[in-house]
Amino acid sequence: MSQTAVPPQSASTPDPQLLGKAAVDPAVSEAGRLLCAGTYLDPRFRDRVIDELYVHDERVAAPSYGIDAARVLGHALRARRGELAWSAAVVAVWVSAAWATGGWFPTRFLLPCLLLSAAAWAVRATRGAPVLRAPARLLQLYARLLMGALLLTTAMAPLIRAKESLLDSWFVDSLHWSVRTLDLQFRLLPLDWQYKLYFDPGDDTWLQSPYMSLGLLLVLAVLVGLRHERTARTMSGPLSPEHYADLARDPAERSPGPRLRLVRELIRGEQHWPVVMYATANPFCGAGMPFRPWHLSVELRPRTDIGPEGPHAVGNEEILRRVLPLVEALRVPSAHGTPQVAAAVLDRLRELVVDECVFLPVKGLRRREDVPVGADEFEEHRAGAIEEGGEKRRHFLRIRVGGWDEGIVVTVFVRVHTQGGMLMLEVAPHVLRPVRRSFQEADDTAQCFGRDNAVALSLRALANAPQALVVAVAALARGLVSGWRAVTAVSDRARPTGPEAAVRELGADPDASLFQAMDVDRYLKTIQDRVARGVQLALYEAGWQTAEFEQKAVTLGQGAVYIQSVHNSAVGIGDSNTVSASTGAAGGEKEPKRAKT
Repeated sequence: MSQTAVPPQSASTPDPQLLGKAAVDPAVSEAGRLLCAGTYLDPRFRDRVIDELYVHDERVAAPSYGIDAARVLGHALRARRGELAWSAAVVAVWVSAAWATGGWFPTRFLLPCLLLSAAAWAVRATRGAPVLRAPARLLQLYARLLMGALLLTTAMAPLIRAKESLLDSWFVDSLHWSVRTLDLQFRLLPLDWQYKLYFDPGDDTWLQSPYMSLGLLLVLAVLVGLRHERTARTMSGPLSPEHYADLARDPAERSPGPRLRLVRELIRGEQHWPVVMYATANPFCGAGMPFRPWHLSVELRPRTDIGPEGPHAVGNEEILRRVLPLVEALRVPSAHGTPQVAAAVLDRLRELVVDECVFLPVKGLRRREDVPVGADEFEEHRAGAIEEGGEKRRHFLRIRVGGWDEGIVVTVFVRVHTQGGMLMLEVAPHVLRPVRRSFQEADDTAQCFGRDNAVALSLRALANAPQALVVAVAALARGLVSGWRAVTAVSDRARPTGPEAAVRELGADPDASLFQAMDVDRYLKTIQDRVARGVQLALYEAGWQTAEFEQKAVTLGQGAVYIQSVHNSAVGIGDSNTVSASTGAAGGEKEPKRAKT
């Protein structure tokens, strides 16, 4: 095993700043702020959060590493209330327009609005498929030309009825040709409807005036602009980096209903507690994706150089007790000459968090309020689980590092068990990937909205107004489905179940930058080396051989674990690993170089 030099710690009380820094409060973390912003930007993400935490309130909350899931839920509900109010206003405008114009407005503009919405969806869906992207762009071009022709004929209808000579000649003919060419429903309508809808506004009442139709489109554009303005105001207000830390000013935390208040209290009692209630299908829900988990199993053999007394028994707690100080020492900066320079080190390992947790199956729990969230209950489970090596109740040493403002969270679960003269070491690293890039751009979107002038904002709202109906109907449908589930699918007598999804995982991006990937590797290799080193020292101090432990390397997936010693080494590389070991001088066990603690 590689000899890791642990920074020495003097007997006197050291400067607390040199021992480590407090981890970021999950309630005010940057990752949590971006996830709250994501509830206003992505309706699917918002609906998944509400469904997991609010609709299915029988599900125990998954661990929330680096965020406060209750705060994200509050903003998700607030964003949905605002979207439902906006959607109802949009649908009301269309219904009022249909009634006021005798069906003239929707018959004329419904098809191009639907086509524009379909084209926008197709362009987004084919972003990664160049072959399909061209037809989507053609559909978008066709929809825009059709909408332009209809708007032009609507605006020119009074002039056409005036039968001016210029319009009677070439202009009217060109309008007839454009409509017949572009509008598919033009050919399906009777002749009298064709003329009435496209070239004759009908009666001279103000309700059937073509300018009334243009006014209704302007009203829709105003609603779209107000929606964008509200989102931008939220991003620059309560969700801005300057104001997010002030929980008292957060509008999502004010005046919650009794059900939301209860759910929020349950989430905040469960999400950061060391007792993890899990579903069997996904016990590590919330920790992210597994990242090259590995395990070792070695036979415990007495050393030949310890004399007649022989080795003493080594338990799981004793081994973890030896691992703990080596891992915690990663918080200490390397020597930098002066304490001031050392205190200025920003390495995220200084905020490393180490604790013990117990995994319990949620099956069999009668009420969600019965989740053990008391200190005495946790200590009882910890004391019972650390040595028992059970299948369902499992004890882990949990080591967590949050980097990139909690955008990258590395969690390493370590479990040690001795049985039948064998030692089993299980290491299960998990990685939470960065928050979605679209969420990270929320601040830029708000700033662009604030910098744009009135002309730019108006043009953008006018361009998005035709798509407002589809967006509104979809939002109302989602709200109806969610409300129906909340009323029918949840019962106070329903038995608790384990989490099916975690807020932090739902808002994660599938990709990470090269710098972030390098940091993940660095955190994992450093932690794993200290864990292996601690186990080796515990075995040696108890009088057991460590050569076999030093030589073994187990690889899973595409990763490899490298354990090296001055005397013995083994390494596995690549997918189809070939493990080779070189052994030093034969003979009895040699004492490993001890880390300074």
